[in-house]
Amino acid sequence: QKRGKKTKTKMLSRKATCNSHGQDSSYFLGWQEYEKNPYDEVRNPTGIIQMGLAENQLSFDLLESWLKNNPDAAGFKRDGESIFRELALFQDYHGLPAFKNALVEFMAEIRGNNVKFDPSKLVLTAGATSANETLMFCLAEPGDAFLLPTPYYPGFDRDLKWRTGVEIVPIQCHSSNNFRITESALEEAYQQAEKQNLKVKGVLVTNPSNPLGTTLSMHELNLLLTFIDSKGIHLISDEIYSGTVFSSPNFISIMEVLIQRNYMNTEVWKRVHIVFSLSKDLGLPGFRVGALYSNDDMVVAAATKMSSFGLVSSQTQYLLSAMLSDKEFTRGYIYENQKRLKERHEMLVQGLEEAGIRCLKSNASLFCWVDMRHLLSSKSFEAEIELWKKIVYSVGLNISPGSSCHCSEPGWFRVCFANMSEETLNLAMQRIKAFINTTTTTTDSTATNNNQCHHRSNKNSRRKSVTKWVFRLSFHGRESER
Repeated sequence: QKRGKKTKTKMLSRKATCNSHGQDSSYFLGWQEYEKNPYDEVRNPTGIIQMGLAENQLSFDLLESWLKNNPDAAGFKRDGESIFRELALFQDYHGLPAFKNALVEFMAEIRGNNVKFDPSKLVLTAGATSANETLMFCLAEPGDAFLLPTPYYPGFDRDLKWRTGVEIVPIQCHSSNNFRITESALEEAYQQAEKQNLKVKGVLVTNPSNPLGTTLSMHELNLLLTFIDSKGIHLISDEIYSGTVFSSPNFISIMEVLIQRNYMNTEVWKRVHIVFSLSKDLGLPGFRVGALYSNDDMVVAAATKMSSFGLVSSQTQYLLSAMLSDKEFTRGYIYENQKRLKERHEMLVQGLEEAGIRCLKSNASLFCWVDMRHLLSSKSFEAEIELWKKIVYSVGLNISPGSSCHCSEPGWFRVCFANMSEETLNLAMQRIKAFINTTTTTTDSTATNNNQCHHRSNKNSRRKSVTKWVFRLSFHGRESER
């Protein structure tokens, strides 16, 4: 059997058999555990609540209401006449002009119309995942590196590296300054890449940040532009959460800063690229609508050719071009969606505070960056994973450990709040409070027992100091039962 397995492996490509996809990250493994035991209010009330999925379900009623009031768009009709055949046969990878025009106008509207976008510089892709990978193919060779500030979205290990062969070098950010990007951190990351004999081709940032839920400051944006200018490298600004900013400071697109600093008609102007998507801002991840925007004509031309490997369906483009062209709807949607995100964010923050857990102050996105360092048994990533397993299996909440986001400090977690009902979020808060109370009670009881029995041997004292909340089942044990 072993011989047969080896022979089969040799028949496949290295890409098919390598383990660099990142699917074994705790970020994705938590999803797998949720899928085996998903919470349902009626059918499975003790199941795992999914708080590891950055999905916006708070404004579906607005989308459904628009569809109901616009049956022609949903029915693929124009002036009452079916255009199904026209859409079914359309396959130009440049995309429907009407959709690209509507999309860049929506991008501008989200940014307060402080900057305009040219549809001819926009390339449609099957989601932001495809857009980011396409930019890697256009900007770097296998073995080149991009610098990313930590913590960063775990999926980038897959999106940027797996098929392209591009390496990621972390820009180490820390809680001491709320994980803000600094000049010294940028320089240290660049030097680290050089020590590894890696050619740095650019920096990639998420703005608003995934997983921090914060917008980049004007100081950070200026710092990034100065850095890439001095190094002669690229900057990718992943702005897929731009429409989720629900409180001050306001979102500032990198394109606005470029214009303010008069970088037009310079090489820097051509080396800054934007990634956008409707997955977060409009809550349509299943529609697979992403885009990349670049001022470099060669990048646009190459990316357009590559987009033939991941097109957005013409039916999707037609429907969304009608929706996004309805300015009254888009203005109302952006306002109401941000209002609902703010209310739900406050619910999560308040619920965690009542449990004695604080969050990094944030103003955007669909999640919070939660500080659970005080709950660790030791200041280590092993202790972080131990706590994460307790929360997944004993508490029944799937959250993402900071180590999966390459955070440099153990004890931070990403917790999502927009992919569930208000009732489910309240239940999740009840569960975490019960967990904290049980842990605190156990710890206090243990401390009392230790004080009463201080005359016993050190061996017995150490035994009694162990908390009664014992995590008995390892993650691998769970996997073997599948």
